[in-house]
Amino acid sequence: MLPFRSEIRNSPTQPTIKIFLSDESLDGRIKKHLEHFNEIEMIEIRESIGQNRVGENITVFLKENIDINKMKQSIDSSLWWYFEEDMVD
Repeated sequence: MLPFRSEIRNSPTQPTIKIFLSDESLDGRIKKHLEHFNEIEMIEIRESIGQNRVGENITVFLKENIDINKMKQSIDSSLWWYFEEDMVD
């Protein structure tokens, strides 16, 4: 099982990136890890609604005029690095 999965959600008000962790106990640690990105306006831990989903997700709101596709790639890379480092420790 993968440690996380991320999705771009296009909403009329503001596109977001949703991150679903396989271990929800890490939500707070991952939220703190993501706070180093200057392109992120706000990060929230939210209850997930839908079938076949984890109970919570991390919702990332970006600042204006940020390329959401590039930002998703940056976040994914950073999270893969995070989990690889965590597994080594």
